Amino acid sequence: MSLLEVKDLGVQFQTGDGIVSAVNGVNFTLEKGKTLGIVGESGSGKSQTVFSIMGLLAQNGWATGSVKFDGVEILNLPEQGLNKIRAEKIAMIFQDPMTSLNPYIKVSEQLMEVLILHKGMNREEALAESIRMLDAVRIPEAASRIHLYPHEFSGGMRQRVMIAMALLCRPELLIADEPTTALDVTVQAQIMDLLADLQKDFGTSIILITHDLGVVAGSCEDTLVMYGGKVMEYANTTDLFKTPSHPYTKGLLSAIPRLDHVGSELHTIPGNPPNMMNMPVGCPFSPRCEHATDQCHKEPAALVNYDGKRLRACHKPVEEI
Repeated sequence: MSLLEVKDLGVQFQTGDGIVSAVNGVNFTLEKGKTLGIVGESGSGKSQTVFSIMGLLAQNGWATGSVKFDGVEILNLPEQGLNKIRAEKIAMIFQDPMTSLNPYIKVSEQLMEVLILHKGMNREEALAESIRMLDAVRIPEAASRIHLYPHEFSGGMRQRVMIAMALLCRPELLIADEPTTALDVTVQAQIMDLLADLQKDFGTSIILITHDLGVVAGSCEDTLVMYGGKVMEYANTTDLFKTPSHPYTKGLLSAIPRLDHVGSELHTIPGNPPNMMNMPVGCPFSPRCEHATDQCHKEPAALVNYDGKRLRACHKPVEEI
């Protein structure tokens, strides 16, 4: 049975210029103990997809469709219902560890609050458990450092604190929104290794949102490629990297620098992501796609299964891409 099942998810926002559709008809499933990567350029709808699952959309936004967690519908639950699920069942690591922690409150108080609120622990129990979790995420001298303020930690250590906070209640699903964006390459690798180890220890399922396809290749069983608020391709990660079936996926993979092509010119995808207020009539990628036909400009492509293992939204046959 799938832990998370998302069907026909849509996210819209009411703005002064009209309604913006940030996410359109997204479908995916996540099995227990597995990792799903969601990739795409900025503005493709990755973060809004998971914000809608967590009930964290801005006040001018709303979600439609279905999100079932462990077989129970959770999309658009009242705040009281969502609070029982957040942290205990589903937790999230936000994009920027520099701003996600309250700079005026000691790390100990921020961690203990989660356990006191969701687990009913007293302060002594909450402090002991918080220290154990900081040890689990490999923060040295956790018993003394837990009483520091966030600014007294490095960026990588703050991200570890965020991971510890997310895992305090042993959630079944961890959503990591660009968890390595603000970190240098060495610390990025340490954080991803840490998430992999914690997943083995706690059996947590993970949704990983990232721009870094290298991170996806090393940590995700399945990958969802989004563009213009829609799913372009959804496949096993190994299959997707070996034989990308959508022009956008192929473009993203071609843009990765390769050590075996020393001195070669870097590939780029021409043009810019679409204006979500004025989306193309057909496929959202058609204005930038070298394979686009008149049909692509006029008709959006349905997300269909083409080989029994993966989904793609493209009018062009795979062999012609």
